Amino acid sequence: MKKILEKLRAFFSALGTKFRRHSQPPLSASDEPATQPRDPAAQPQKPKKIDLFSVVSWAATLLLAAGMLGGAVYYKNAQSAAAAPAAAPTASPAKQTQTTAALPQLEAPIAASGNGVVSIGRKLQLKTHIPQRERYEAVAYRVTRGDAMLSIAEKFNLKSETLLYVNAQLEDNPHNLKPGMELTIPPVDGLYYTWKEGDTFESVAEKFDTTADAIINFPGNRVDLTNPKIEPGETVMIPGGSRALKDWLIPTSGGSSTGGGSANICGGGPVAGGFGWPANSHNISGNGYGPGHLAIDIQANEGEPVYAAGSGVVTMAQGGWNYGYGNVIQIDHGNGYVTVYAHLSVINVGVCTPVGQGAVIGAAGNTGNSFGAHLHFEVRLNGTNVNPYTVVQ
Repeated sequence: MKKILEKLRAFFSALGTKFRRHSQPPLSASDEPATQPRDPAAQPQKPKKIDLFSVVSWAATLLLAAGMLGGAVYYKNAQSAAAAPAAAPTASPAKQTQTTAALPQLEAPIAASGNGVVSIGRKLQLKTHIPQRERYEAVAYRVTRGDAMLSIAEKFNLKSETLLYVNAQLEDNPHNLKPGMELTIPPVDGLYYTWKEGDTFESVAEKFDTTADAIINFPGNRVDLTNPKIEPGETVMIPGGSRALKDWLIPTSGGSSTGGGSANICGGGPVAGGFGWPANSHNISGNGYGPGHLAIDIQANEGEPVYAAGSGVVTMAQGGWNYGYGNVIQIDHGNGYVTVYAHLSVINVGVCTPVGQGAVIGAAGNTGNSFGAHLHFEVRLNGTNVNPYTVVQ
């Protein structure tokens, strides 16, 4: 830019000099008038005359330079505001014969930002996903109405039996769960154990059917891995550990016949050919089948009908506490199977009453060791409890 300005100045200066030379014709030396020497002191000093042409040329030069600078800035802004063309994907040789019109046209909302750049709008995400941190310490949980062992265990991603292992007040019986009770919720499945003199990691692991490494490596136990040792009297978590639970089952009454024989107290009865569901609802409202609860708790409101799961004869129909079962009915199905229906509000049959599959035998209730109406349903084969889901349809 500096070189251009110097060239323009030189050009206009030369042009002005040439113009002045042509405007005044030259005089010969003979025609010049005689002159007298001037006394500089006697002559007054005249002010220098302003070169108008130089002023005009400089002004024109400045205007031209300003115009060129403004044009460059404008051109640069115009180029940055233009949208860059989208890069087209490279087509494979097999697809080069396809025309652009045959391709699907995808439409997306386009928004222009304040600086003129075109962009695709994105939906604002207001929810932040915070990962859940692992827990190594036990927490307390207060039971509220409507809670059940299964629902509490699922809430903390544990097994139901784990809650029975670590909460002695339940006495291994999930039906002892009551509103207001405070439970200890361990961080993982297993149980707590108070270390005794002479215990080793291997002996404790064998006792609770787990591994020594599981005890040592559990961060909540704070075991020094360079010198693994636990002092007697310390309570440690046994991850994955288990122990035998008490069986809170009503004794089978009257035995069970086989093939329609007379082994039960009623001398025989109908033989079941299959088993159906004993209530209107197929949902589990309390506890499922597992250690400490060899039955399923089926959702049933107070007074809703309870059906015989299969044909057979009633060998028990008894009201009262009955080991916490409350009002209870037992049916011998004559093929080695016995079904038990507990916590009933109404009993509609008596002992030795023959029933067919689907017959109404009573109504659901909340009697015995129960809080909240439901149907406690058991299936026993030759005196041993089995999972009802493997038998009923």
